[in-house]
Amino acid sequence: EVKAVNGISYDVNYNEVMGVVGESGSGKSVEAYSIIGLLQNPGKVIGGSITFEGQDVLAKTPAEMVNFRGNEVAMIFQNPMTCLNPVYTIGNQLVEALKAHDKNISKEEAQKRAMEMLEEVGINNVEKRMKQYPHELSGGMRQRVMIAMGLICHPQLLIADEPTTALDVTIQAQILDLMKDLQKKTKMGIIFITHNLGVVADICDKVSVMYAGRIVEQGPVDDIFYEPAHPYTKGLLRSMPRVDAESYERLIPIEGTPVDMLNPPEGCPFAPRCEHCMKICLKKMPPYVEVGEKHRSACWLCVQELMGKEEN
Repeated sequence: EVKAVNGISYDVNYNEVMGVVGESGSGKSVEAYSIIGLLQNPGKVIGGSITFEGQDVLAKTPAEMVNFRGNEVAMIFQNPMTCLNPVYTIGNQLVEALKAHDKNISKEEAQKRAMEMLEEVGINNVEKRMKQYPHELSGGMRQRVMIAMGLICHPQLLIADEPTTALDVTIQAQILDLMKDLQKKTKMGIIFITHNLGVVADICDKVSVMYAGRIVEQGPVDDIFYEPAHPYTKGLLRSMPRVDAESYERLIPIEGTPVDMLNPPEGCPFAPRCEHCMKICLKKMPPYVEVGEKHRSACWLCVQELMGKEEN
């Protein structure tokens, strides 16, 4: 049994963007699929709770989950080319998404709503686009269609799973601006999953840093960037290219390889790669320590610092 996500906890409020950051394999997407009930077999949630506006999501029947997905929580996936059906037109797929959640809507009304949604996500000449197939659109256009499809039923929570990874930098910036604008209009909450810290700085209000299925640090975006407390967060920030870096400066990678989730270490999962590793790190999982207002970190270094302050 592999626990891809283990003992994580966070809240997302209306009109708030929560960033989930970590390298590939840290459990970011699995955690998102758990919320929306799309875990592939044999994956399952074996404990804990997922509460949405007071409702226990894990207690919902499959029929209730169908209604929950789309109407209340929607998801934008990583690669827009593989998420759109290549043999149906864009219009057909948008109308189908609407009719799946609103059985009483007429075809004309659904098409009108779909065209309005396409205009809202910045697509021009919508009547022509409705008749086109996914391969006739660029990557950025397809991602806009995916956002339109996610928002067409006006969900209260949007999960964006690395929505800009497959796009080039200029289109990436446009998609981020679009998401910020749509959030201002709709006041929805967003869980934004990415491994790009530049994107996090641009769009998120608070951040959870994940490593080996656990949240190792959590806090407001400014605290994470300017006062990181966990060695893994510091390592991620150091390995990011900087505009003001001298030409001869090299990026500092995080040494070692990610944890084998079949044989996780006893203590802190990051200990084998950490430059500050102590004996206790290998034996015991560190507790979460408050290092600032709404800023917490799971690291023995933080525990030591806190104990030192209390003694003084």
